[in-house]
Amino acid sequence: MCAIFGIAGAEEASNLTYLGLHALQHRGQEGTGIVSTLGQEPFVHKERGLVGDIFTVEVIEKLKGHSAIGHNRYSTTGGNTSENLQPLLMKSSLGWISVAHNGNLVNASDLIKKLEEDGSIFQSTSDTEVILHLIARSKERDLIQALTHALKKVVGAYSLLVLNSEYLIAVRDPSGFRPLVMGKHNGKPVFASETTAFDLIGATYEREIAPGEMIVVSFRDHFKVQSLRPFEPTPTKRCVFEQVYFARPDSSVFGATVYHTRKKLGAQLAKEQPAPGADLVIPVPDSGVYASIGFSEFSKLPFEMGIIRSHYIGRTFIEPRQSIRDFGVKLKLNPVSEVIKGKSIVVVDDSLVRGTTSKKLIQHLRDAGAREVHLRISAPPTAHPCFYGVDTPTKRELLASTNSVESIRKFVGADSLGYLSLTGLLKVASESSGEGFCHACFSGEYPTAISL
Repeated sequence: MCAIFGIAGAEEASNLTYLGLHALQHRGQEGTGIVSTLGQEPFVHKERGLVGDIFTVEVIEKLKGHSAIGHNRYSTTGGNTSENLQPLLMKSSLGWISVAHNGNLVNASDLIKKLEEDGSIFQSTSDTEVILHLIARSKERDLIQALTHALKKVVGAYSLLVLNSEYLIAVRDPSGFRPLVMGKHNGKPVFASETTAFDLIGATYEREIAPGEMIVVSFRDHFKVQSLRPFEPTPTKRCVFEQVYFARPDSSVFGATVYHTRKKLGAQLAKEQPAPGADLVIPVPDSGVYASIGFSEFSKLPFEMGIIRSHYIGRTFIEPRQSIRDFGVKLKLNPVSEVIKGKSIVVVDDSLVRGTTSKKLIQHLRDAGAREVHLRISAPPTAHPCFYGVDTPTKRELLASTNSVESIRKFVGADSLGYLSLTGLLKVASESSGEGFCHACFSGEYPTAISL
């Protein structure tokens, strides 16, 4: 999961890209970068760290140009190293080309092996660089055709922004795994992973870029926008976890408002997994808030913020020499004993992966006086790793891959544990966004062959 943002024909292209990336910081915090252009040479700045720390006024002033693309990194393939920061930039016979990519290519290792045998030298360990090498090796003499030729060789998830001296191109893979939206800012085209980036800069949301669609913005033709469909149609497989977890609740993803979808997931969870005799519903902040509201409304149980999350944790902290049990969880999440003392509480969260945090949190709730703790998860058990852009643990690290619901309940120490069913999840997602979702992390049904 990464963030991409791009804009063409703007007076302050780099500054607007910086703001867009800031609004998308939740999709990646390891590093960030911007490539801009006046239509000739590129200007680039990339660093590890957060958007607000990296892009100072002095840096933005050096990123000249009318068009720019940007990227926030969340490492999936390749490590958290500087050479993997995007947008990637390469010089070829077509001139310079820059790419920002959200997603994972599942045939990257096979392609890398073949490209290296043919003489390609890779500068990073990111699968995104495969796309640049395929473009450079294409016999096509125009970026649009070369990019099309390259993308027909890759398999997996990609929402891309591609920039050179002539074009800004936005393209989404034929399955539509990752989101990509387009809008207008002062009449000029703008692209982003989520609509929340448009809200910050005052851009108008137009529509979602369709799976398999390529949007071409021509600098020579006064930033005219053209829509192409160069790929064979394939069944749509949008990542359902975007609606459950990734996207900001104030975004519209896959044509649906995330806030309302998560409330509906909570209501469906309450319908499937009620907690008779419970006194109130509390969320695990911030991830479980919106599903908790839906659970509360459907079940007619009071909603309370019984856990407070600290938003002021720095990147490092000094732990007292005298050991404090579960210090890391206490630093982030703290129960409000006056709210939960003596109560039977329903605790709602959006996922349970390894279970260690849930286990510690439930003990803290009991220590704070909760009489009963009923854990409810607004998604099915995460039992399988994702290969399309999510850095999930290996299967053996996923608690649900080798444990029953009852075993997990005992491990985390809850009085009861209930997950949303896959049928219920897809029902809500389809009602909001139409049919066609990837749910491999829950079902193990991968839409493509995997050869990582």
